[in-house]
Amino acid sequence: MSKSSKISSDEEVLNSLNLNKIILPVILGILVIIYMVFRQFNVEEFSQIKWNQRLWTYIGIAIFIYVCRHLFYAMRLRILSNKAFSLKHSFELVAIWEFASAISPTSIGGSAVAVFFLSQEKISGAKAVSIVLYTVIIDTLFFLLSLLILLSVFGPKLIRPDMTHMLQGYGVTFIIVWLFMFLYGGILLWGLYRPRVIKQILHFLAKLPLIRRFKKSLYQTGMDVVTTSEDLRTMPFSFHVKAASLTIGAWVSRFLTVNFVILALVELDWEWMRQFLLYARSQTMYVITQFSPTPGGSGVMELMFSGFFTDFIPKGIGSVAALLWRMITYYPYLIIGAIIIPNWIRRVIRHKRSLRSNA
Repeated sequence: MSKSSKISSDEEVLNSLNLNKIILPVILGILVIIYMVFRQFNVEEFSQIKWNQRLWTYIGIAIFIYVCRHLFYAMRLRILSNKAFSLKHSFELVAIWEFASAISPTSIGGSAVAVFFLSQEKISGAKAVSIVLYTVIIDTLFFLLSLLILLSVFGPKLIRPDMTHMLQGYGVTFIIVWLFMFLYGGILLWGLYRPRVIKQILHFLAKLPLIRRFKKSLYQTGMDVVTTSEDLRTMPFSFHVKAASLTIGAWVSRFLTVNFVILALVELDWEWMRQFLLYARSQTMYVITQFSPTPGGSGVMELMFSGFFTDFIPKGIGSVAALLWRMITYYPYLIIGAIIIPNWIRRVIRHKRSLRSNA
């Protein structure tokens, strides 16, 4: 594929990004909330919510924590790009990445399109692959290790308050997802130290009749994997410490948001182990919904929310808590993406046309 045709192909993909895709996840989420309100809402329990300064303070903390999460991700992206992106631009790119996650099924996730988005920037394709591969590996390691720690502390109660052993429905799902993460995390980590084997596998696949038309892309990916491996393995130890610290900060911030949403609606005793269990339940719910076929887990997350936290929040206001939580953690990215992406697409296409005219 020539450089000009590659640029034209990228322009077609960029122009195909239809912001109407935000309508589906919004509708799904709203429909589930309406269903939950119809089935669960209790006027008496709702009337017990005290709309006082304590409530607004905790909501403010929840919003602040989620903004910190975004900042942690932006700082990580800046570090992984070797400061090719400013902090402001990293903040913008993370918003685009999160928007992609919000309109994609959670089983696919934003990482599947992140390479494409990053490759539109002024970095090489190999560098884009390097950034995304590293984030997937380090995120996976965080979940594998932290879930084992949480399970050892709380046992089956980590998943649902009524669970007595791990071979019940949600427990089996939890085990399957953990093993799946272990499998693909292990393959990616192995590929990082054996990149030429991965390259040979991709080159072999490129010769198969059914996928021969992807030959050039597979060959390029093979070369990018080798470059990525060499790049990551030569990074100093401090690089990995910074990336790991920011990763932990980002994920912990994400899951702590639930704590403050529930604290806003229900007057709970501030007991550290109880708050720790709340956090653990939030992380577990996220993991279990990773095979959701809906965009951003929309509908599924809202539906599962009250069931996971029945020992913390009355069922009658579970729908209120779920809506508030999603309003802080999910819907803003749909709005931010709708604002940022059109300008970003215009800027990228303008840059590509400039490259094509100078070619």
